[in-house]
Amino acid sequence: MKVYQISYELRNQSHFEPLFKRINACGYWCRPLESTWIITSTQGVMELRAELIKALGDDDQLLVTRLHGDAAWQGIDADSATWMNNQMRDNDA
Repeated sequence: MKVYQISYELRNQSHFEPLFKRINACGYWCRPLESTWIITSTQGVMELRAELIKALGDDDQLLVTRLHGDAAWQGIDADSATWMNNQMRDNDA
């Protein structure tokens, strides 16, 4: 499984729920920040983006990035930090 970061800026409140449902369906995940999710998936960035943009409007913004290697953070809750440590350690580079 690959590890991805999904970040977004939504201009329309009605897009939150549909986007959350699509992210939840993508794979194993955690949400360390308000508008940032870290997920594992067998899909690539283009496939993930194609699925997620179905929930977005034209003025919303989305960033999907594959993560591998080192990561650092501050102030993240313990459960998210543990999850990210485990996924980054096990991630195929």
